[in-house]
Amino acid sequence: HPTQEHSTRLHTANPVLLTTQTDSRDKWSKKMDFLLSVIGFAVDLGNVWRFPYICYQNGGGAFLIPYTLMAIFGGVPLFYMELALGQFHRTGAIPIWKRICPIFKGIGFAICIIALYVSFYYNTIIAWALYYFYSSFSGTLPWTSCDNPWNTRNCTNYFGKSNVTWTAFSKSPAEEFYTRKVLEIQKSRGLYDVGGIRWQLLLCLFLIFTIVYFSLWKGVKTSGKVWVDAAAQIFFSLGPGFGVLLALASYNHFNNNCYRDAIVTSTVNCLTSFLSGFVIFTVLGYMAEMRNVEVEDVAKDKGPSLLFITYPEAIANMVGSTFFAIIFFLMMITLGLDSTFGGLEAVITAVMDEYPHILGKQRELFVLALVTISAQIPTCLCLSFQGGAYVVKLLEEFGAGCSILAVVLLEAIAVSWFYGIQRFCNDVKTMLGFTPGIFWKVCWVAISPAFLAVSIFPPLILFDYHYPEWSISVGYLIGASSFICIPLYMVYKLVWTPGSLKQRLAVCIRPEKTIQDQQADSVCMSLVP
Repeated sequence: HPTQEHSTRLHTANPVLLTTQTDSRDKWSKKMDFLLSVIGFAVDLGNVWRFPYICYQNGGGAFLIPYTLMAIFGGVPLFYMELALGQFHRTGAIPIWKRICPIFKGIGFAICIIALYVSFYYNTIIAWALYYFYSSFSGTLPWTSCDNPWNTRNCTNYFGKSNVTWTAFSKSPAEEFYTRKVLEIQKSRGLYDVGGIRWQLLLCLFLIFTIVYFSLWKGVKTSGKVWVDAAAQIFFSLGPGFGVLLALASYNHFNNNCYRDAIVTSTVNCLTSFLSGFVIFTVLGYMAEMRNVEVEDVAKDKGPSLLFITYPEAIANMVGSTFFAIIFFLMMITLGLDSTFGGLEAVITAVMDEYPHILGKQRELFVLALVTISAQIPTCLCLSFQGGAYVVKLLEEFGAGCSILAVVLLEAIAVSWFYGIQRFCNDVKTMLGFTPGIFWKVCWVAISPAFLAVSIFPPLILFDYHYPEWSISVGYLIGASSFICIPLYMVYKLVWTPGSLKQRLAVCIRPEKTIQDQQADSVCMSLVP
């Protein structure tokens, strides 16, 4: 690298040189395409179900205090950091580490594995939403009564009725529709026996992946515990560490204002979570009042159950319920697809940028292969089976749990401590014309990494089914299978780099020079008297 003084002077005097290497890279057709894509990734199904549940579990309104602090000092700074990294280096999550700190390149591989894990279960949930969307096209919604073939004697309908007795065994029509009709969970005995294939759900999953392929194949031109939970919710929702922000920002124009994008997207994301919380608390309170039970007895199951039981039950009690059910599940499908587009685009960009000579002109075939594999593995993992919900829950908890928090932690350390906070700030100034303030620097160097240092896994329970101990061990192996890429690559890099240990370490933590850097060196030398 040239010295910072010469580098800054060169960037200012001759910005054309900086874009020579990346002129051929696809760019967003319009600024709004990028902004909507980032917002679409950040605002996902988790805003609708995960935030309200965690907020309630951790004291309701009191939870907003740590949530807001985590957003200000943790989520937003790292969100800004990833957008800036992607936009400046203009490459995906794997090769970008050669330009930051090569020994941390395993982070890129870990990100891709995590993105695939999320894709496996996330698209299954979207397939469930598609099934609901199809089922909503009826004069009477199928989850409004207890007179259907799948209902049991425990089905209790309190809509439009008074003096309804709700017992510990009572089930609402919406709950029985979800568990006994959509999932057919009663035909599975747990992870030991997941039952047979739900062909309707398998077809929905196939349709979802078909949409995903035709949306991605051409590229971006067409496409305490309370504190721990607060940190997890912020990072899972905003999405730093998934590689999506790096990928999407890498297609920006070099001088795009990524600072403003980070603020706007983070604000929209948090406000959406707040709105979802207000809605779900209102519905849960009404349901508890009608059943004459406590709210915690209504919201027993964390996760998609809120999406497929609580919201449908609320919609069923509205005037024009069929219309609202159709637009609600259409919204769920589009929210989910936006996020899955982002996740797979992160993998596509990372791999294609890492192997440009092999895959450079084969994007359509590579995307087809990736989507085909992503569609086949959920079937192999029994996600479309009658007991698939148990596997979905396992992947949801462990596929992107501690591993993604650890990845973001190491990413923040690699950029702030190894690449250098001053060098990174100079990169931002080169793009935006101003240097990040002291608040951002302190967050990147110390506060944000500190927020990521601790995480806890709770016991797994779904529909009163307690997961066996061996399944928890499998879950930890799933989480470790992505994170293990980081130390493995460190060992590989140190072993195969020639020289003494000190020389190897020096080479492994020094950013590699690109063709662009070499050109900059030549110009800098010509400027020196």
